[in-house]
Amino acid sequence: MPGWIGLPELIVLLVVLLLIFGPKRLPEMGRSLGKGMREFKDSITGKGGDDDEPVALPRSSEPPTTVAASAREHDTV
Repeated sequence: MPGWIGLPELIVLLVVLLLIFGPKRLPEMGRSLGKGMREFKDSITGKGGDDDEPVALPRSSEPPTTVAASAREHDTV
């Protein structure tokens, strides 16, 4: 069957990649390839629209201070 990659071809390809890039670099390459494919799929399907969603900011217990308020505080001290 021309065009089909079988198990022996995949093993040879994996050995060649292992010799070229080394055992530490292959998992990093796989992760980055998977992340890129996932981002591409999400952009095609319209998922992950982070740009359109409002961002919730964390609330602090102290009221916000302005420059004028902090200047008044320094004048009274």
